[in-house]
Amino acid sequence: MSSHNRASANQPPPLAGHNVVTSDLALVEAVTRHAGADVVDDLMALGEMAGTAEAREHGRLANRHEPELATYDRYGNRIDEVIFHPSWHWLMERAVGHGLQAAPWVQQAEGATTAHVRRAAGFMAWSHTDPSHGCPISMTYAAVPALRADETLAKEWTPALAATAYDPGIRPVAQKRGALAGMGMTEKQGGSDVRANVTRARPSSVEGEYTLHGHK
Repeated sequence: MSSHNRASANQPPPLAGHNVVTSDLALVEAVTRHAGADVVDDLMALGEMAGTAEAREHGRLANRHEPELATYDRYGNRIDEVIFHPSWHWLMERAVGHGLQAAPWVQQAEGATTAHVRRAAGFMAWSHTDPSHGCPISMTYAAVPALRADETLAKEWTPALAATAYDPGIRPVAQKRGALAGMGMTEKQGGSDVRANVTRARPSSVEGEYTLHGHK
């Protein structure tokens, strides 16, 4: 038998079938200290799911099959949508379903921390599956306090961003069971250093509307 047909004898088997929450002593101690043992218990189901072979496989597939831009549908209609692999949606649905996006902002009163600690710990645990889909999840979490600078916008968007229903697709927010937030950056010199951007939003004569001035 040729060597390339033999299984590697010096490699451990894939890590699966464990609870990524309870197996992380530092995480359990931190959550217990800052939020209580009840929160650890609440995260048990998420930790168990994150450690399954099924979840790891969805993470692998989501990384293997990159998003694809679809500018037109099969009939020639302009759609400008991004097509994601089913495994991406599998991961997103469970992350949103467990409230890892903006749910804490409506689950607990201002100033309280338990819901936010639960979300932070759950986000860390679920990131064992695939870190890339954590980007829209974390951006949605960060969007709510930014939206609160405008009471009207916050009132319109927060319920959808905090909803635990994953509802992909481009539709008006009023027609969706849940929504996610993201960033759109058009300046190549900006990147993560938004201070390098030169485009500015200036208030228009219409309340709540702005015009953009700068580079395209």
